[in-house]
Amino acid sequence: MSKRRTMAILADGMLDFHHGKTATSILRYRPSDVVAIVDSHHAGAVSQDVLGIGGQVPIVGDMSDALKYRPDELLIGIATRGGFLPPEWRRQIALALQSGVDVVNGLHYMMAEDTEFKALARRHGAQIVDVRRVPENLSTSEMLQHRAGSHVITFVGSDCAVGKMTAALEMRQAADARGLSTAFVATGQTGIMLEGSGIAIDRAIGDFMAGAVENLVVEACELADWVFVEGQGSLLHPAYSGVTLALMHGSLPDAMVLVHPPGHRQIDDYPVTIPSLPRVIQIYEEAAGWIKPARVVAIALNTRGLSNQEAARAVRQTEAETDLPAADPVKGGADKLVDAVLAALTPAESSVSGA
Repeated sequence: MSKRRTMAILADGMLDFHHGKTATSILRYRPSDVVAIVDSHHAGAVSQDVLGIGGQVPIVGDMSDALKYRPDELLIGIATRGGFLPPEWRRQIALALQSGVDVVNGLHYMMAEDTEFKALARRHGAQIVDVRRVPENLSTSEMLQHRAGSHVITFVGSDCAVGKMTAALEMRQAADARGLSTAFVATGQTGIMLEGSGIAIDRAIGDFMAGAVENLVVEACELADWVFVEGQGSLLHPAYSGVTLALMHGSLPDAMVLVHPPGHRQIDDYPVTIPSLPRVIQIYEEAAGWIKPARVVAIALNTRGLSNQEAARAVRQTEAETDLPAADPVKGGADKLVDAVLAALTPAESSVSGA
């Protein structure tokens, strides 16, 4: 039986749910694998106190302190704009490699090609894993058909970093609990770290993005009846809309779930106003329909930061505004969202699916 690998997470100065979404997702879904978090801003605290997740994982101020917990790997816990490596982090990463600790990197910056890091890894017997490195044999989309009896649900968002992957994972878990045959298709670095497979499509050559997603989804449809496709970016985002459109057209969804934080009215870091949710839904359905019609069948709300009472009010308001089922899959469970998907795609069966 192989030894469970443990990790430290580097998130110095960015231990939050936006830039630190890789760290927070690992802490939500794999907390028992994390032995320490490196963040000088919260040193001395524990994950649960700072983030509300992760339990008693200690937060330390430096990699030298994290080494006391004997991690097998150092995971880069951030997703920076453009995927750059903060230069002040180089010392922390070098210290890990010098100590024989592997580095798992989800940034666009390829650390395995960095002259200093490569030399340190070779000298001290460490490995560098660049999760965003894509296969060389990618191809364009061919509009391949999905296996009959399979259903593809693609997650789309009103903005980046709104919880599309979390919504997909929560719905997949809820569907698993019903005994449904499911698969999760990871299309970004954090999803790959959690699932152990996938392709970071934002690293693929533009011509091949849709084809990369297509191949992942077709393979998943051969294995499962309900395929939950992790979304990326947003059609409203001035920097990442191209990735979103390629993902939609490559996955050829049968239905979509829109993810949105209540009260979020402007694209983060850009002077772009988010329109009303009915208009956002219309935009996504129009774009999907250029290739294959697909409806938004439910709204997954990210009500982090709201009280339970405020979250419940946001759910009611969203349902009234969109005439669609809405829920926060983290706070309230994902069953209502799964019910909506089943009702839309297998109406004859949905009356007994959630019994």
